[in-house]
Amino acid sequence: MTNRLTLQQAATAIVAAESILITAGAGMGVGSGLPDFRGHQGFWKIHPQYAAEGLSFSDLANPIWFENDPAKAWGFYGYRYQLYQKTIPHPGFALLKCWQDKAQQPGFVVTSNVDGQFQKAGFSDERISECHGAIHYLQCTVSCTDEIWTAPELRFDIDPQQLLAKGDLPICPRCGELARPNVLMFGDRDWLSTRSDQQRRRFYEWENTIAGKKTVTIELGAGSTIGGIRRTGASMPGTLIRINPREAEGPPGTISLAMGALEALQAIDAVIQDHGD
Repeated sequence: MTNRLTLQQAATAIVAAESILITAGAGMGVGSGLPDFRGHQGFWKIHPQYAAEGLSFSDLANPIWFENDPAKAWGFYGYRYQLYQKTIPHPGFALLKCWQDKAQQPGFVVTSNVDGQFQKAGFSDERISECHGAIHYLQCTVSCTDEIWTAPELRFDIDPQQLLAKGDLPICPRCGELARPNVLMFGDRDWLSTRSDQQRRRFYEWENTIAGKKTVTIELGAGSTIGGIRRTGASMPGTLIRINPREAEGPPGTISLAMGALEALQAIDAVIQDHGD
C-alpha cells in the first residue's frame, strides 16, 4: 500500500523538476472510463461475444481483418474511434499539464495509446510521441500511397451486439480502396510509421535540450507487456515515478506508486497543495 512518505517523495521530485517527461500506457485512460483493451477485465467484459468467438485482443488488432472481413475490422476499430471521440480526459491530465507548464523547460509525452487523449487535454501535438500511431489518422489498405491523412468524422453505424460496421466504410481518397487506421497492429507489415517517426525525432531533439537538467519521468499505466514505454522511462536520467496498480516496481531509485493513474495524480497533487507549491 502506498504511504504518505512515497507520495511526498513523488511530490518533492515533481516540484523540483526542471523538465518533466510523461510516459503512458493503457492504464492512463482507465480513470476516464476507457477500458484497458489489453486486459481481460476491460473490453472483454463489456463485449463478451469476442471471448465467445475465441478472439483475443491480438487476434482482432490484426490487419488481416481489413482484407478478410472489413465490417469486423471497422467494427472493432470504429467502436474504439467513437469511444475515444466522446471520452473526456480525466482531471489527471490537467494536473500533468500544469506540472509540466510550471517546470523551467518544456516537457514531452511518450505514449503507446492511440486514443488522442493527450491532445484533447490540451497538450501540444508537437510535444507528443505516439509510438503505436493514432486512430484519428488513416492510411490506404493497399498501399497505393505513402500518405497519411486525418480521419474525417466517421459516421458509419456499428451493430452494438456483434460490433460489425454497417454502411459506407472509410476509403482512400486517391484510389477508392478501403482505408484503415494509421495504427500499428499485430503482424503489421504495412503500417506507415512516417508520422510516428517524425514525432520520435522531435522527442530525441527534446532530449538534447534537457541534457544536464533535473528531470522527472512520470510513467502511468504501462505494464511490463508495454516494454517500449517502460524502457523509455527507465533509460532517462533523473527520477522515475512509476504509477501502476499491479506492477509498480522499477529499477533502483524508482518511486513506486501501486495506484491507478488518476488516484495517484490527485494524491500527489494534494501533497503539493498542502505544501503551498
